[in-house]
Amino acid sequence: MSQLFTPVHIGRHSLPNRFVMAPMTRSRADDETGVPDDLVATYYAQRASAGLIISEGVFPSAMGKGYVRTPGIATEAQIAAWRRIVVAVHDRGGKIFMQIMHCGRISHPSLLPGGATPVAPSAIKPEGQTWTSAGQVDYVTPRALRTEEIAGVIEEYRLATRRALDAGFDGVELHAASGYLPEQFLSSGSNQREDKYGGSVENRVRFVLETLAAMTAEAGNDRVGIKISPEMNYNSITDAAPQETYTYLAGQLLGLDLAYLHVALFGAKTDYHALLRPRFQGTYLLGGGLDQAKAEAALAEGRADAAVFGVSFIANPDLPERFRRGAPLNAPDSATFFTPGAKGYTDYSALNEAS
Repeated sequence: MSQLFTPVHIGRHSLPNRFVMAPMTRSRADDETGVPDDLVATYYAQRASAGLIISEGVFPSAMGKGYVRTPGIATEAQIAAWRRIVVAVHDRGGKIFMQIMHCGRISHPSLLPGGATPVAPSAIKPEGQTWTSAGQVDYVTPRALRTEEIAGVIEEYRLATRRALDAGFDGVELHAASGYLPEQFLSSGSNQREDKYGGSVENRVRFVLETLAAMTAEAGNDRVGIKISPEMNYNSITDAAPQETYTYLAGQLLGLDLAYLHVALFGAKTDYHALLRPRFQGTYLLGGGLDQAKAEAALAEGRADAAVFGVSFIANPDLPERFRRGAPLNAPDSATFFTPGAKGYTDYSALNEAS
């Protein structure tokens, strides 16, 4: 039997298979309230045959929002909505972690309370644009967080973790990839601070480690994971010495006994899986453009404990069963990845179970 279909432990959870559904922004929440609706519950429940679902990125506070129609976990209405979603997944026998995503400088005043300026480690404007209700708009120069403010941002992650657990989530993931706030602190190109959160690699990693400490204090180490994506260089992120940065980070994570380390590679020149897997030694989730053959090879060779699938889960809600049967896959419709409504979201067909 393929190892994809064998059980695995992720933190305190025993999962029936090694399929992980990747966190993917789908932009289906109400833009005014950040509340995900019943369509979101249907979407995740359809995909509950994954051993583990990691939710789309969820902002921990109103200042963490970075895109139109993304969901939050900062209000009672948001918690109540997520509770219904988690129940729908659990009713199908699934497990789901919430990915907590503070976008930092990858935002715009029109998305933030009172037209606030986005915050970041340093006042460095990223290249590119974000999506708002008015369409795409250029990023602005963010405001550098004062040293005394950083503890408050970390507290937002702690509170978001508490609220996710209150909503019934099986755990949480810190989104420290894709150029969002934690990676902005990690990376020398976006972090030019001169206090204890900037300069040396030890200082640049501090924000991530303190945030993980706050999250694990709420959830326990075995219900907290972290996602990184070295050299993805997304959202205008750069680092002068990424191998040094992520090798050091992995070494610091080793003693935390986290539920997992999730590493997704997209275009990296270095094989970070080979570099980081031996240094972490805990449960290792491997992602980035996987198909069935690549996933099975990674598991068979001991390069990962579970395989993370993204776009293939969008188009194939029953992806594990399709792999098991060797059935053809639905093709994803990229034009509907971020558009409102059911089209390209909950209307992908599943296999006929009677066939």
